[in-house]
Amino acid sequence: MRSSWLLPENLSDILPAEARRIEELRRELLDLYRTYGFELVAPPMVEYLDSLMPADDEALRLRTCKLVDQLSGLTMGVRADITIQVSRIDAHLLNREGVTRLCYCGPVVHARAAGLTSDRELLQIGAEIFGHAGVQADIEAIRLALESVRRAGVQQPRLDLNHPGIGRALVEADPALIEVADVVFELLSAKDAPGLVALCAEVGVRADSRDALTALTALYGDLTVLDLARQRLPGLPAVRAALDDLRTLCVALPDAPIALDLADMGGGYRYHSGVMFAIYATGWHDALVRGGRYDGIGRKFGRTRPATGFSLDLRKLSAGLPDAQPVQAIRAPWSADPALTHAIRALRDQGRVVIQALPGERQCPDEFFVDQELTVIGGEWILRPLDGAV
Repeated sequence: MRSSWLLPENLSDILPAEARRIEELRRELLDLYRTYGFELVAPPMVEYLDSLMPADDEALRLRTCKLVDQLSGLTMGVRADITIQVSRIDAHLLNREGVTRLCYCGPVVHARAAGLTSDRELLQIGAEIFGHAGVQADIEAIRLALESVRRAGVQQPRLDLNHPGIGRALVEADPALIEVADVVFELLSAKDAPGLVALCAEVGVRADSRDALTALTALYGDLTVLDLARQRLPGLPAVRAALDDLRTLCVALPDAPIALDLADMGGGYRYHSGVMFAIYATGWHDALVRGGRYDGIGRKFGRTRPATGFSLDLRKLSAGLPDAQPVQAIRAPWSADPALTHAIRALRDQGRVVIQALPGERQCPDEFFVDQELTVIGGEWILRPLDGAV
C-alpha cells in the first residue's frame, strides 16, 4: 500500500538550510537585475493552454500539465516555462515602444522530467530584453547571465554559443530539404554526417547543399571555427550575418571560456530564432543557464517584437553549490521583562537571529548554530558567549 506522504516521481521537498539559500539567491539575483534596469513581473501559474506556448512547439506542449477550468470549461495549463508569459506581458499588456527589460522568478511544473536526474518542479528566474534586434542586446543578456552564476559562487563558468540560423539558411536554400527540415536539424545536432548523406541521397538534395551540411557537423571548437566556417560554408547572406554576430559576441565577452558549435540547432523549446547560449560549470551535469534570441514570439499576442534573454533554475543552481552552512544565532530565555523584549528587538533590527526559547523548549534547529545568549547581569540584559555551539 502506497504511503500517503510519498511525493510523485521527480518532485521533492526542500529543507530549511537549502530553502533559505535558494531564497537568498532569488533576492540577490533580482536585486542584480534591477541594477541593470530590469522591471519585475509576476505572471500567474495557470493560464489557458493556447496562450502558454507557440502553436508548433511540441516539446513544450508535452511538458505542460493540463487541467479543465471549472468556470469556463476551457483547457488550462500549468506553466512549464515563464518566457512566453513574459512575452505576452510585453506584447499585450505593456505595449511599449522601444526597449523593455523585464525579469521574473517563479515556480514552473513539468509533466515529464527533462532527464533522469531532473526535477519536475523548478524555480525559474530569468531576464528578457524586448525591442532591440541588434547583437548588443544579446551581449547584455549573456553578460548578465554570467554575472548571475558568479554572484551565486559558481567558479569558472564556461559559455557555449551556437546560431541555429546557419543550419536553417542551408536548409532553406534547397527546396528538397525543406520538407525534411526537422530530421535534418536532428541529424545536425547529433553530428551524424553519414545520416545526413543518406537523407540527402534519399530526397534528391543538391551536392553543394549536402557538402555544406556535412561540413557544418565538424564546425565546433574555439574561435577558429568562425574562420573555418567562412571557408567551408556557402556565402549565403544569413550565414554571413550569423557568423558576424557570433564574432561580435566572442570579442565582447572575454571573461569566460567560449566554445562554439555551429551544428547545434538548439535543444528544448523551439521558439529561438537567433544566437543561443548555455553556461556550464564543474559540479553540474547539465547547463546551468540557457538563453538566446526569440524574435517574433509575441506575434500570437498581436505584436511582433525582437527579444532575447535567459533563464535558470535556482533549485538546480543551489544543489550544485557547497552545502549551505548554518547561520549564527543568539539564544534568549522566555521572560516578561520589558527590558529583555527591548534587547531582543534591538538585535533583530540589526539583522541578528535571536531565538527566544518557549517554556520547556529544547532548542535543536538544524539551520542555526547558537554561540551567544542573552542573560541578565546586574539588572541589564547583555550578550554572553557560550562555551560551544549548540
